[in-house]
Order: sequence, then structure tokens, then C-alpha cells
Amino acid sequence: MTAKTPETPSTPATRLDEGNARTSLIEYPSVFPIKVMGPKADHFVHTLSQIAKSHDPFFDASTIEMRESSGGKYLGVTLMINATSREQLDQIYLALTSHPMVKVVL
Repeated sequence: MTAKTPETPSTPATRLDEGNARTSLIEYPSVFPIKVMGPKADHFVHTLSQIAKSHDPFFDASTIEMRESSGGKYLGVTLMINATSREQLDQIYLALTSHPMVKVVL
């Protein structure tokens, strides 16, 4: 009987190869969409744009896509990030998920 070893979690952009090393499913550099959901409120999109710009100096706010929820209470925002590394994406996800206005980041 062999002992079961705990699995190492992987993020959506990574996977574990046979040697249990993390490998990226994303080729860098690339344009990477990040979807963010939050309240339909003043300055929400501007705040997201500032967060994106702080981690991606080439972020272009004109590429932002928005979709209002059916009830009109929430806003879905897609940010097109110029991803240069997994570390950069991790930092962006951390900054977005820690913001009090942000409900979900995909």
C-alpha cells in the first residue's frame, strides 16, 4: 500500500506536469482577458483601469468591454492585459480580488 501525497493546487493558467512542476498553459507575452464583476457604481471601471495600468504599462483602456447584469445592479468588465509572466498575472489577480468593490475575478 502506498501513501497518498497531497496534491499541489494549480491555477487556471497552470498545470502540473508528470514531475509535479508547474508549467504554464499561456505563452508569454500575450494579450490575456481578465473578467471582473462588481457593482454598477461610479468609478468602478476607472478603478479597474488604474489597477490594470499599475501592473501593465501598455494597458489600453479603450479595449475594456462591459456588460450589465440583467437586473442592472452589477457590471461585468473584461480587461485585456498584456501578460508578460505568470508572476505579473498573479499580482493583477491579487490586486483585483483584494479590492472591496470587486465581487468575482475570472
